[in-house]
Amino acid sequence: MAGGGFSMDTQVTATNVGSKLTFLIIITCIVAASSGLLFGYDIGISGGVTTMKPFLKKFFPDILRKAVGTKVNMYCVYDSQILTLFTSSLYLAGFMSSLVASKATTMFGRRNVIIMGGIVFLAGGAINGGSENISMLILGRVLLGLGVGFTNQAAPLYLSEIAPPKWRGALSTSFPFFLGFGIIVAGCINYGTAKHTWGWRLSLGLAVVPAAVITIGAFLITDTPNSLVERGKIEQAKKALHKIRGSSIDIEPELEELIRSTKIAKSLQQEPFKTIFKREYRPHLVMAIAIPFFQQVTGINIIAFYSPNLFRSLGLGHNASLLSAIILGVVNLASILVSSTVIDRFGRRFLFITGGIIMFVCLLAVSIVLAVVTGVDGTNDISKGNAILVLVLMCFYAAGFGLSWSPLTWLIPTEIFPVNIRSTGQSIAVAVHFIMIFVLSQTFLTMLCHLKFGAFLFYAGWVVVMTLFIIFFLPETKGIALDSMHIIWGKHWFWYRFVKGEDGEGNHP
Repeated sequence: MAGGGFSMDTQVTATNVGSKLTFLIIITCIVAASSGLLFGYDIGISGGVTTMKPFLKKFFPDILRKAVGTKVNMYCVYDSQILTLFTSSLYLAGFMSSLVASKATTMFGRRNVIIMGGIVFLAGGAINGGSENISMLILGRVLLGLGVGFTNQAAPLYLSEIAPPKWRGALSTSFPFFLGFGIIVAGCINYGTAKHTWGWRLSLGLAVVPAAVITIGAFLITDTPNSLVERGKIEQAKKALHKIRGSSIDIEPELEELIRSTKIAKSLQQEPFKTIFKREYRPHLVMAIAIPFFQQVTGINIIAFYSPNLFRSLGLGHNASLLSAIILGVVNLASILVSSTVIDRFGRRFLFITGGIIMFVCLLAVSIVLAVVTGVDGTNDISKGNAILVLVLMCFYAAGFGLSWSPLTWLIPTEIFPVNIRSTGQSIAVAVHFIMIFVLSQTFLTMLCHLKFGAFLFYAGWVVVMTLFIIFFLPETKGIALDSMHIIWGKHWFWYRFVKGEDGEGNHP
């Protein structure tokens, strides 16, 4: 694909260096990627819990009265800033911890930050399960957010650094795969516990299980060679390379390149957060901000959070609305699996563009159906048949997202940055991700109440913008070694003017 405005140069592919896919790499990546369970479990659990009558009766009785009694606009049943704060407080905390996680991953290593995130998330899950008031709920959510902020920073970075260039796309999609799997598990738990008065406690409290599994698993894997070299642990890095690349592979060239790149980066003696704002890193910074921003304005996480509320409002019963969340999760997970099989064959840009087209068509169709069936003011009742039609359209939308923006948002920021600012770049990407989720989750139910079907048009418009952005500004990165990634920016029709020095050459190590 051209849109990047260049032809692929063989010197940047470097797929023969450490290209062997060993059993240990697979196991190590599975353990690290399972950190996505934490984020996915929370996304899936919060929306379902907020439709449970015992939960609403204890914490949000006013919403329960609107849901089962008073006749109100179907779009406005769950419009409550306190209810949305229950969901969004986690992401504000995640935003704060993701900034701290940048230095933590540099100082303590990727693996150790995953362990820290798992422990903090476990504490948050325990507090949420035993909550007796709103304050305890919010405290638990904040701890969950701190844990997710650490793991979302460290795990994708770990996967990108540990994987051979030839397999980096497929292995990196394992993080969003586990994220999607966590959503499904949470949906099933909500469905099974919804009828019990203590069901919401079990749903929230079971967050300790994936946290414990991930924390224990992280103790059993090695840190990335990149991180070990960065911290001066050369012998440990050598052992790690031998383990993950296989005993038959000569790891010396790769180790020497890691040492060389790290020495050059350290010799610059610059603060990473200052370095990343230099002109030569402008394309990297733009991508770190734009890609997670655009992923959130697709509306997918908002729909994932509030799909039970949304389908309950659209006329489906309580159990059916919880089941709809599971269906959306299964479709999303299946499409992520499809993406993992083709991402290193067709490339990142092809999937971005294809997914964007599918999402736009589906969002436009949903808004038209809702406008016709419920009326402009949203006061007409919607039949179960039309509610199911909306669900089907949303399934196609989830498939388009799972094929593209779900895995690629976690992959692209981890593979485009040079070693001296890689952790910082990932930190910025995760921070943007969390702050956008916070803003959108805090405002979505109010926006739905006021814009009604127009909320889906809002997201459809953004999908058009982001797809055009990919077409014109994102070069293809498949199969390119991390240390050679800077070359693609120098060949891009727009970004070359930023990454080239006065001598016409790049300024990267």
